[in-house]
Amino acid sequence: MYPNKSLLTRGLVLSAGLALSGCNAIVMKPHGDIAQQQADLIVTSTLLMLLIIVPVIALTLIFAYRYRQSNTEATYAPDWDHSTRLELVIWGAPLLIIIALGAITWISTHKLDPFRPLDRIAADKPLPAGVKPLEVYAVSMDWKWLFIYPEQGIATVNELAAPVDRPIHFRFTSTTVMNTFYVPALAGMIYTMPGMETQLHAVINRPGVYDGQSAHYSGAGFSDMRFKFHGLSDEEFARWIARNQTDGQALTRAEVMQLEQPSTKEPVRRFASVEPGLWSAIVDRCVDGKKMCASTMMAIDAAGGAGKGGVAGTMRTGWRDLNGDRRERQVVAALCTPTNLQGLPLETLPTPAQPN
Repeated sequence: MYPNKSLLTRGLVLSAGLALSGCNAIVMKPHGDIAQQQADLIVTSTLLMLLIIVPVIALTLIFAYRYRQSNTEATYAPDWDHSTRLELVIWGAPLLIIIALGAITWISTHKLDPFRPLDRIAADKPLPAGVKPLEVYAVSMDWKWLFIYPEQGIATVNELAAPVDRPIHFRFTSTTVMNTFYVPALAGMIYTMPGMETQLHAVINRPGVYDGQSAHYSGAGFSDMRFKFHGLSDEEFARWIARNQTDGQALTRAEVMQLEQPSTKEPVRRFASVEPGLWSAIVDRCVDGKKMCASTMMAIDAAGGAGKGGVAGTMRTGWRDLNGDRRERQVVAALCTPTNLQGLPLETLPTPAQPN
């Protein structure tokens, strides 16, 4: 009997070890300061909650054993109904834990706000004076990622790189449905939404090649919407930029419109130049030049709208899905702009903010 039990136990342990060997521990042991602070927050919150959970579970087992029916020596008090001391323990301890968790959550929510610029590189590395963050514009598409480096004038598809210990300022948007940018080693998930811009300030502290992915289901090609994030030294990053400038082609509006078409398992592509104003056009959802930009439409609405005449300025546009079927939607044509609207005080129209 005992040898069989021992063999069974060893088999279960081995099976569990094999199953867990495929797990990636990067989420709780990341190599970026923001992700590390988030992991520490998870550990701290879990330990605080265990201060209540563990005693409750232990006392439940102890009470069940001590006051079992067969234990005739246990205290029997059928008329007992109240204990002030016990009530203080039962309600006081959880209340203190909730207060502590609330304070930690409030502080961390503001400290780890993705829109907030970094104030340090790592726990033992303050932010050097005069360091300028690396600007990266990220666009989620069906089903690929487009990364634009405005200062370097390059762009890539499904490949991202940044120098180690240099702050990174991401700006995100989407050309299609809502999606999520997630590099576990770098920081938490950030949503991308069409017609909107979200941000993230982060830093990578160790060289390496890390997995990036979409963490929000977005259709048939979702499972293959992955990319590699390279943490490089300054010299390696300079060579990576030079390689893109040498091997890449021009990223134009026409190229972006082609990338917008649904495709799966898109290989890494490099672009040596980026057409001016392309990022604003992507965010404004008017890359093709036929539709009114969202900022212009909002300016018209803020000034009172175009009335019934605006209906005449609409048109139908279409695309083809993975099956080759044509899809259509109604959009506002580009010819309907504030400059040709009659009777609208143009000087009152607000000027939409443009990214740097």
